Amino acid sequence: MPPSGLPAPGGPGYYYAPPRRPPRRSAGGTIAALVGGLASLAVLAVLGFTLFGPGEGGPIRPGSAAPVAREKATANPLYKTGALGGNGCALPVITPGTEPMRRFMNILSDCLDHVWERQFGKADLPFDPPKRVFWDQPGTSPCGTYPTPGASAFYCPANNTMYVGLKHIVETSGGEPLAHFAVFARVIAHEYGHHVQDRAGILAYGQQQMENAGSLARVEVSRRIELQAQCLAGAFLGAERRTLPMTRLQYLAMMEDVQGRGDERQPPELRDHGSGRAYAGWVRTGYLKQRLAYCNTWTAATDAVS
Repeated sequence: MPPSGLPAPGGPGYYYAPPRRPPRRSAGGTIAALVGGLASLAVLAVLGFTLFGPGEGGPIRPGSAAPVAREKATANPLYKTGALGGNGCALPVITPGTEPMRRFMNILSDCLDHVWERQFGKADLPFDPPKRVFWDQPGTSPCGTYPTPGASAFYCPANNTMYVGLKHIVETSGGEPLAHFAVFARVIAHEYGHHVQDRAGILAYGQQQMENAGSLARVEVSRRIELQAQCLAGAFLGAERRTLPMTRLQYLAMMEDVQGRGDERQPPELRDHGSGRAYAGWVRTGYLKQRLAYCNTWTAATDAVS
């Protein structure tokens, strides 16, 4: 079921709500499990999506929109731009309260704007940054109302806007300590990754494939979208690691968080985000490699996006 207020399939906009983590375990158990190869956790994945016409925000109907070439996803010019360049991003320490989190998100988003604008320039592609709504009160977007149970963030291409809940981002992390900033930065960078896909034409191709696919093929397309956004988020954090250094504990906390959002225990027709192994693995690939060619989930084998 789509989140509350989300239009039925065929309406405007793509809505992404990240799957929720289970309640946080003890720090000792967390580290032991991660050092041993990352804990195998499972949670409910939430994905509501509808189809939109490229650049219009209106519904796609058979024959109403020009087909999007497969190469938009498989051979996008961004993949040839090399490593994502850092921008010397420095983030404030997050302290309790909505305003410190808002400041953290805005400074982080400014960094993302600079990094991705420069990368699109390398590919000679036009780019405009997303708009931002960092909410602490319920509201409505062209893609539906917020908040929804278990969801802290989504990207809506109908108005090119990232929506993130200032309190919900902590609540849906399973109560992660604020010192583990990368857990929250990864969520913002992931939503920004959807905007990157949107501006590059990748998201339009993915939605076109979803429209024409059966249920199992549709969720595989969704996984390719989501896991690419994971990799793009990892690439950003890796590019900025000189000025955004992580302790081992902070890095492991981020990896546990993404591992814990896997959907491997869901029925096949609901597996639209990827297993914990894949969800964490694509973040790690982006973080370590930083070259966008490594984030091409569209040519990856099925078992790599399972």
